[in-house]
Amino acid sequence: MKSLSEIETVSKRSSRATGFSWGVSEEVGKNIRMLEMFGISGIRNLNYYFKVREKQTFEKLKLITNENEATKLQLCPIITGLNFLDQVRSLESHGEIKFKKIAYPLLFLPFVSRASEVIGKKLQLTIDNKIFLLSFNINIYSNSLNNGIVELGNNISIIFQENKDSFKEKDWEELYKLSENTFVEENDSLKQSGAGAGLTDND
Repeated sequence: MKSLSEIETVSKRSSRATGFSWGVSEEVGKNIRMLEMFGISGIRNLNYYFKVREKQTFEKLKLITNENEATKLQLCPIITGLNFLDQVRSLESHGEIKFKKIAYPLLFLPFVSRASEVIGKKLQLTIDNKIFLLSFNINIYSNSLNNGIVELGNNISIIFQENKDSFKEKDWEELYKLSENTFVEENDSLKQSGAGAGLTDND
C-alpha cells in the first residue's frame, strides 16, 4: 500500500510534468493526498485527466461568479478549484455558487473542502446526483463515495451553510443541568489546597 506521502509527492511531480507550475502542482499533491485519505479515487481521476489533457484543451475559469459555465470547452477542475479557493471569502455572500461542465469534478472537490476551512463554514457540494458535505477540511460525508472515475460534472452547486447547533436548546439545558452535579462549592480548605495556594516557598 502506498503511503500518503508517496501519493502527494508523485501527484505533485506528475502535475509539474504536465505543465502546471510548481505552486499549482503542490496544491494538487495536497488534494490527491486528501482524496485518497478519505477513500475517494484521486489517483485514478488525476491519471485519466492528465491522459485526456494531452489531447484536449480545457477552459481556465479565472473570475468566479454565482453562475459559471464554460463557453465552449469543459472547465479545468484544477484552475477552477484554485480560483474558487482564492475567491471564496467574496463568494460567500452569494449563498450558492453554480457551475456547468467541470471536467473530472472529483479533482475540484478538495478545493471546496479547503474553502470550508478558510471561511469556517460547512459547504454542501452537489455533483449531478452526488452530494458531499464538507466540514472544515476535516471530514467528508457523502451519499456516493464513488471509487470510479467521474469524467464530467454537468451541474455542480456549492451551498454555503450557516453554522448552527444540531440539537435543541431544551436538550442542551437538560444536559448542562446534569453536568452541574460535578461542580464543587469552593471552601476555605479547597482555597488552601488549590494551585498556587501553598504556604511555603520552595524557591
